[in-house]
Amino acid sequence: MDVPARSGRVLTVPNAISVGRLGCVPIFLWLLFKRHDRVGAAWLLAGLGVTDWVDGWIARRFDQVSELGKVLDPTADRVLLVVGIAAIMADGSAPMWVGEAVVARELLVAGTAVTLAALGADRIDVIWAGKAGTFAVMIAFPLFLIGHANISWRRQAMAAAWVWALPGLALAWYSVVRYVPLARNALASGRERSGQASSGPSGRAYRWRLGSAT
Repeated sequence: MDVPARSGRVLTVPNAISVGRLGCVPIFLWLLFKRHDRVGAAWLLAGLGVTDWVDGWIARRFDQVSELGKVLDPTADRVLLVVGIAAIMADGSAPMWVGEAVVARELLVAGTAVTLAALGADRIDVIWAGKAGTFAVMIAFPLFLIGHANISWRRQAMAAAWVWALPGLALAWYSVVRYVPLARNALASGRERSGQASSGPSGRAYRWRLGSAT
């Protein structure tokens, strides 16, 4: 269900959480590459992944949905996901093909979202498969990091990483397939509304909104 946004609101708790997530990206990189603290970096990345669900719940529960948040939240999600995975791949803690599959999916979704927005498509709601897939991946990659750390339970962490990574990848790419008809319908309805607006007596243009598919 798409929650109506209060356009003028900027200073909200969910928006502050999203900005905080972006601000923690350099700390994650510092822990991983300067301190060589894989466990610390893993816990930070996992915690940042959990906040993605927290800020969405707060926004809906306390009526703090905003237009800025609808842009800021998915932007923070994708920056965190792509930078985090790229860093873990550079560290050598995760299989290259797994990371490449996740990054390719994110770039495909982001590129499609920009294209649809430029074409005047309606907003597309997030589906459960995309959200669940992203959550699973955000659990898997910190576990890959721990699996290469010098701790006693690294083997168990590596096994758990695969348990999360494979279903997460499957759900993430399944959501891409599911988004195809949704994108087609959003484009058609957006163009229809635009045509109705331009042919109306006032000539008032409708404003498009496109949400990011995760």
